[in-house]
Amino acid sequence: MGIWRLAWGIAVAGLSAFPAVAQNALLRVEMVAAREQPVQIDLQLSGSLTATDSVQMSFRQPGRVTRVLVDEGDRVTKGQELARLDSVQQDQALHVAQAGLDAARAGLAQARLASERANALLARGVGTRAARDDALRALSEAQGSVERAESTLDQARRAVEDTVMRAPQDAVVTARDMAPGLVVGAAQAVLTLATLDGLEAVFNAPDHPALDSAMGTVVRLDTLDIDRPQMRGTVSEISPLVDPASGTVAMRVRIDDVAADTALLGAAVRGHVDIAVDRGIAVPWTALMRDGDRPAVWRVDDDSRVSLVPVTIAQFVDGLVYLSDGIAAGDMVVGAGSQLLYPGRQVQQAKVLP
Repeated sequence: MGIWRLAWGIAVAGLSAFPAVAQNALLRVEMVAAREQPVQIDLQLSGSLTATDSVQMSFRQPGRVTRVLVDEGDRVTKGQELARLDSVQQDQALHVAQAGLDAARAGLAQARLASERANALLARGVGTRAARDDALRALSEAQGSVERAESTLDQARRAVEDTVMRAPQDAVVTARDMAPGLVVGAAQAVLTLATLDGLEAVFNAPDHPALDSAMGTVVRLDTLDIDRPQMRGTVSEISPLVDPASGTVAMRVRIDDVAADTALLGAAVRGHVDIAVDRGIAVPWTALMRDGDRPAVWRVDDDSRVSLVPVTIAQFVDGLVYLSDGIAAGDMVVGAGSQLLYPGRQVQQAKVLP
């Protein structure tokens, strides 16, 4: 009887330990809940840094350049002389205008004396009204001549001033397209100034259908040819037209909290822009398997058993795969650890993911 009791106790102990052994035999895998979310793609663009505002300088009249006082990279202050044209003709015209004004003023003085004399004679009764009227008419004409001469002198002075190019505000020279001896035309751009108010990055972006959604989004910027910490900016402008030569769209990014620096102007940068192109079911890339010639994932049912489900891939991004068919939001799928799976095998969570 004692032997039977011992055997029965061993059997009961073995049955009670069986669930623990079975539980420990379950394969530990990463289980992740599929989530529906916008499909974000990292659009990487290459461009260059420019000043937020730039000014193309030109002379208001044609002429031959005699002096150029700045070069690319120079900082200039408001009112500083930048370049000068040959002003021989303008100086001569100024002298002629000054002489004309002096003559007109002398004529005005004579006409005023004649008018006063005619009025005095008429008052004493020895003059005539016709003589007085002629004197007044001559005085009026002399006054008109002085006004015309003053206007001519002002124009001549402006013409002389226009032979000198001056900086409209504090800036830095970014381009110079003239040299002494060069003959330039009126309004021909010969110098480019960049203001020191801020920086922006200019990119030629591909004509993506969802590019307009990037307006106002944050852009990460990395300099390519100089060592500088990563900068951040905001998309401030997207051209509505496609460049027919390159098939790209101009995009401008206003850089935050970075003042214009001559070392940064023209520097090459790479921009990272996250844009939403669609919505899809997101799963980690480790969940992707194959079922014959189709992509598939291991789906976990309520009993923690797995089944291989064919899926349709919509988009690949960094670390994620977006699916358009096969599973629904909230389904549990197997991520890492799917190498030893087969349909119907029970699994357990290896770690709890947020």
